[in-house]
Order: sequence, then C-alpha cells, then structure tokens
Amino acid sequence: MKKDKVLRVLFSVSVFAVLLLLWEFCVGYLGLLKHSLPAPSSVAAYLWNSTLDLTLPGAILVTMKRLIVGYFIGIFAGIPLGMFCARFNIFNDTLGVLALGLQALPSVCWVPLAIIWFGQSESAMLFVVVMGTIWSMILATIHGVKTIPPIYLRAASTMGSKGLHTWIHVILPASFPSVLSGMKQGWAFAWRSLMAAEIYVTILTGFGLGQLLHYGRELLDMNQVIGVMFTVILIGLLVDKALFSPLEARLRKKWGIEGD
Repeated sequence: MKKDKVLRVLFSVSVFAVLLLLWEFCVGYLGLLKHSLPAPSSVAAYLWNSTLDLTLPGAILVTMKRLIVGYFIGIFAGIPLGMFCARFNIFNDTLGVLALGLQALPSVCWVPLAIIWFGQSESAMLFVVVMGTIWSMILATIHGVKTIPPIYLRAASTMGSKGLHTWIHVILPASFPSVLSGMKQGWAFAWRSLMAAEIYVTILTGFGLGQLLHYGRELLDMNQVIGVMFTVILIGLLVDKALFSPLEARLRKKWGIEGD
C-alpha cells in the first residue's frame, strides 16, 4: 500500500515537472506567448525576490488573517443556524430558503454592497468573507441534520439524552460528515470572496494577495500576476492536504468506509 502511494506521488510529480519543462521550452526558447505568459523561470525569480524583500510573505500574512477570522465567524454562525433550520420549520422556510438563494450568488456581488456599507475598511473585507462562508455552512448543516438516521435520536432519547445534550453529543457528531463537506466548500468560497474583495478594495491597513494581483495587472507585470496566482493555488492545496484531507480520512476510518 505504501509503495503504491509513493509511486502515485512520483508519477504526479513527474507529470507536473514535464508540464513545467514544456512551458519553459515553449515560452523561454520558442518565444510563444512571451508577451502575455512568462516562463516558469521568470515567475520563480519573482517569487524568490518578493520573498526576500518580504513583499509576498507580508501579503500572505494579511490575507490569511482576514480569511481565518471571517471563515471561523462564518462557521460558528452557520452551524447553529443550520441546526435550527433543520429542526424547526419556521427557520427552514425563511432562513433556509434565504441561504439557498444567497449561496448561489457569486462572491464578487457582495463587494459593492460591502464598500457602500463599510467603506474602504477591514470591516468590508470581513463582511465579504463571512458572506462567502456562512451560507454553505447553513446548507451543509441542514443536510447533515436531516439525513441523521431517526434511530440515533430514538436511542439517545431512550438513554436519557435530551435538550442541549442531544444537540451537542448526538446531532452534531452524526451530522459532522456533511458539516465537514460544508467547511471545505466554505473555505473555497471564502478564498474567492476575499480575492474579489482585495482586488476591488484598497485599504492602507494591509495589502494582501488580491492587491498584489491587481497591481500586477495594472503594471502589466505578468510575473507578478502568475506568481500570485501560483501562491493562492499553493496555499489552497496545502490547507486541503494538511487540514481537510486528514479530517476526511479519520472520518472515513471512523465510519468504516476507508478507501484506497
């Protein structure tokens, strides 16, 4: 099993290495799309230089701070609201329907409203990230609670569980697979929301990755544009592999559905 995983990793690395070499050859040596698409070596040079002068690390720190704060607000607000919607029809028929409609709204649509309400401020950034997270969490929690086998609740009631104890020790753990899926989706939506906000909102309290991407476009610096895009992708992959994938693996093992 471990040997197969090593072979899969080596194969994946080889494929990406070949793609980078082809990119470098086509742009760096053949000159194809050289005015609109920089070679990987040029992008790597930008990433190295911007890391040494702390421009890129500073932007990552600013962006991650905004993202984490807004994301966790969305989680801690979305889970209990989703539970209420799943257990009480009055919430499901109002807030649940609202969440279903707003979850389909593209993240960038929140940016003009945030600017009007909060101005060019950190509050506008936070609002956009929360709006990108909370609706996914509400819908995922509703789905998770509604798909709990009724026998779980009957068994808990028979053993004396009721009220808050049932919510915390029965309903939440039983619905966690769906909640985890919502957390993963909410993270992706939070990223998109924040990038849109940082591109359109410029504030002096900190320049994030979105601002670097915007300034790269304004200055026609494609090395900066591609470099920031690569950084965003890399952070997303690291979070998924370091946080969500281990949680999903533990969950599959706990429920006896461990895959290959």
